[in-house]
Amino acid sequence: MDFIEGEILHIDKPLHWTSFRLVRVVRAKLCQKLKIKKLKVGHAGTLDPLATGVMTICTGRKTKEIEQLQYLTKEYIAEIMLGATTPSFDLETEVDAVYPTGHITREIVEECLKQFTGRIEQVPPLFSAVKVDGKRAYEFARKKEEIELKPKILVIEDIELLSCNLPTITIRVVCSKGTYIRALARDIGECLKSGAHLLALKRTRVGDVTLNDCLQVEELDDFFNRQIVAADDDRR
Repeated sequence: MDFIEGEILHIDKPLHWTSFRLVRVVRAKLCQKLKIKKLKVGHAGTLDPLATGVMTICTGRKTKEIEQLQYLTKEYIAEIMLGATTPSFDLETEVDAVYPTGHITREIVEECLKQFTGRIEQVPPLFSAVKVDGKRAYEFARKKEEIELKPKILVIEDIELLSCNLPTITIRVVCSKGTYIRALARDIGECLKSGAHLLALKRTRVGDVTLNDCLQVEELDDFFNRQIVAADDDRR
């Protein structure tokens, strides 16, 4: 592998890591091992700190393919708590309201999920990186300033109820670029005449790449060492 010329890596992002932290770690390790001061490294699709799973990392000239890679279909497994909402729609913020769930059954959940298949409109979360008047939406949200975010058109190819242990449900979602699973959790809660927020999120596939194809962070040093040695041997 030639990391300077450009490579595409797939890494399982750890819980609580930002996407940018993973990029920084990859860049720092490669610069140290290649004995260089600079290297272009970027990611093709942000994951929230509380999400885990497939992250596509590009180095060198492959960073030019990031925009194209972002359009690949993604699959997620999401655990959702019904009956309570949070401002961020996940566990990053505290519960701000509770709602009844006694009327909800598995059949009602399955009927509700059907409404989210195909082309849908989705309003992004206030706690997101969407730009409003040159600022990120989360900057307004953290100051508790009211702003209106416009709905975006996106495509959900498939949505499946994997488990229903009320008030918790687990779903599998196959969707297009720009889908906020946190916002989907909010919308499912509203559809069920209740509230909801995300408990856990794992990105299980990007394009044809699954979690089984991903490197773990603790494997990076050994992987980079082996690839760099192999590349040096090829040049001899």
